[in-house]
Amino acid sequence: MLNQDKVIILDFGSQFTQLIARRIREAGVYSEIHPCNVDPEKVKALNPQALILSGGPSSVLEGGCPDLHPDYMSWGLPTLGICYGMQLLAHTMGGKVVSSQDREYGRAEFTAMNDCPLFDGIENKENLTVWMSHGDRVEAIPPGFERMGKTESIEFGAMGNREKKIYALQFHPEVAHTDQGAQIINNFLFKVADLKPSWSMSSFVETCIEGLKAQVGDDKVVLGLSGGIDSTVAAVLLHKAIGRNLHCIFVDNGLLRMGEREEVIGFLAEHFDLNVKVVDAADEFLGKLKGVKDPEQKRKIIGYTFIEVFDREAKAIDGVKFLGQGTLYPDVIESESFKGPSAVIKSHHNVGGLPEKMNLKLVEPLRELFKDEVRRAAYELGLPEHIIWRHPFPGPGLSIRVIGEITEERLEILRLADRIVQNELIASDWYRKVWQGFAVLLPLKTVGVMGDDRTYENVIALRIVDSIDAMTADWTRMPSEVLARMSNRIINEVKGVNRVVLDISSKPPSTIEWE
Repeated sequence: MLNQDKVIILDFGSQFTQLIARRIREAGVYSEIHPCNVDPEKVKALNPQALILSGGPSSVLEGGCPDLHPDYMSWGLPTLGICYGMQLLAHTMGGKVVSSQDREYGRAEFTAMNDCPLFDGIENKENLTVWMSHGDRVEAIPPGFERMGKTESIEFGAMGNREKKIYALQFHPEVAHTDQGAQIINNFLFKVADLKPSWSMSSFVETCIEGLKAQVGDDKVVLGLSGGIDSTVAAVLLHKAIGRNLHCIFVDNGLLRMGEREEVIGFLAEHFDLNVKVVDAADEFLGKLKGVKDPEQKRKIIGYTFIEVFDREAKAIDGVKFLGQGTLYPDVIESESFKGPSAVIKSHHNVGGLPEKMNLKLVEPLRELFKDEVRRAAYELGLPEHIIWRHPFPGPGLSIRVIGEITEERLEILRLADRIVQNELIASDWYRKVWQGFAVLLPLKTVGVMGDDRTYENVIALRIVDSIDAMTADWTRMPSEVLARMSNRIINEVKGVNRVVLDISSKPPSTIEWE
């Protein structure tokens, strides 16, 4: 990313760190996340134009907490501290931090003060809804700083040093719950740091392809192609970089949606001349899943079996040195500490369990992109809209949407019901409006009446959600007439179903998938 303004985000463990990067990129400025304990010389070599200190779960009052290397403040970079980042700046530069008696978690009312440039153009400065998440607070600001805002319970809700261009916020501007949070971040980028919006997806694609050529050279790469947008874009990027030295393996595990294999592989092979081998392993997967009901056991069986099949096929290719993956930011942040000490939320079904025994080096073109950025990259690469806008599909496939035991009969019921859901979303122009919509087959039967006969059949649940990056989600308020058509068609057209219900829970506390 040469000749472009760059913001470095030091990650102190916040679950929102990747959202900061997302907001900066949305503003057209390139950003990178690095762990808070990275060697400052490494960061300096990147020639950043601004610095952001993320939030985090630690307390500056505790021993062993992540600290800030003094070199960072010696460079004179415009700096923004967020939550823990604010407390760390205050603690490091001569202020005082104490434990709060009134801890704030969630929404709070914030009042901006002293004509702070961070709040330029912000409406309702005296009554701004912000998102707080902290147990400590700044009791005294460092010399040279001004109070820039407050809440009812915190005197120093924001602070700044105009001369040094160092500002700090106790709240999180990067989350959607903070009103006009993106504008606050933009004000830091363009009014405080005076950056230029020069980063774009076209520049990313160009740089990525050149980087892949340099990384891989004349070696071969093997990649598991799932048909999802992530692995598809990763494959096309690699193909543009190394051509036929990319070997894609598509494993049909018997848990795919209706027509998925033919739709995806046919298009990619025809339009991009991708080197794709299709492996029909449905019997192998379904045989091992027979009688299994526990969702975690399903995941493990599918993961291990995929590795066995993929390993077997990959070893049949001579001279492979790299393993390609379509890993994204959200995959990694939910699975491990991404470039920092972020607390682990859960193990993710798209990450982990890599076939390490293959002794291949990883190549991950999309590791630092969000889902919407991957879609923008897909547009740049010339992929058609029906592939770009396909809804996310989990790695374990329909196994975690067939709740309970998996059989070919139950899979067929779900495929037919799910196809109706997809068709009705498309026909009603709702497919592009929602993040994800699908059917779930429940492990129970209910009494119904069809004609003059009593029935005792299966229940289908509809799960349709709005989201930005799957970190949080809310159920979609679909028009009742669209839901009614889905329900009527499923009950009338799918043999073995006599009831359809709607899932109206949000994430958190619920997850998007049921298992």
